[in-house]
Amino acid sequence: MPNSPQPMQNRHDGGRRGGREPAFNIPGVVLVFAALCVGIFLLQAYVLTPRQNFELLIAGAFIPLRYSGDYGYDLYAFTSPFTYSLMHGGVAHLVVNMIWLAAFGSPLANRQGNLRFVAFWAVTALAAALLHYVLHPLSDAPLVGASGAISGMMGAAARYGFWIDRTDGRSIFAGPILGLPDILRSRTVATFLGVWMVINIVTGLAGAAPGGVATIAWEAHIGGFLAGFLGVRLFDRKLPA
Repeated sequence: MPNSPQPMQNRHDGGRRGGREPAFNIPGVVLVFAALCVGIFLLQAYVLTPRQNFELLIAGAFIPLRYSGDYGYDLYAFTSPFTYSLMHGGVAHLVVNMIWLAAFGSPLANRQGNLRFVAFWAVTALAAALLHYVLHPLSDAPLVGASGAISGMMGAAARYGFWIDRTDGRSIFAGPILGLPDILRSRTVATFLGVWMVINIVTGLAGAAPGGVATIAWEAHIGGFLAGFLGVRLFDRKLPA
């Protein structure tokens, strides 16, 4: 009898060659995104001058005010809704996002394949920036971080019911995409959706409180999550039976 997939947990397949799974088995496309995020952060922190760093931030970050008013459009107006997702505001911001990228991006990339995963990242990052813009069209605060795209991966994971198959030595979301009735019947998925939304709204409001050092772009998180949750079927790749 074949092994059945398990939800977001490791499996040990004693019949597989070697007897154990590798400790790290992250798809190459996920490693590329992680390398870009880390590389850009190190470049900003240790190589660029303050002026160069500011110029890179203006060019690469998503700034809503760029699209509101008589500012005209340049190349960055078209690239920054994507490039902002590769930039981060601090070490903690970067590290947390890379952990979640490995956890949710790895099984999703294995399910979708490289090109679909790149397209999924681009679409969810764009959706995150779009919702942020709709709610803050006159903001001049730069939006940076992979959180929107990673939130989209979490939304996709919910549609797979968090079921992961590791029988061939790699993590991959398994099974069909759940419809809304199945999601509502799943206590695990329904609870996750509710808790995720509450946590993002609460932490976002707390981060934006007077005297706060940083603002958490919870609106972008929700935009990315909804894009991944509602649009995952467009990027799905059917697995061989």
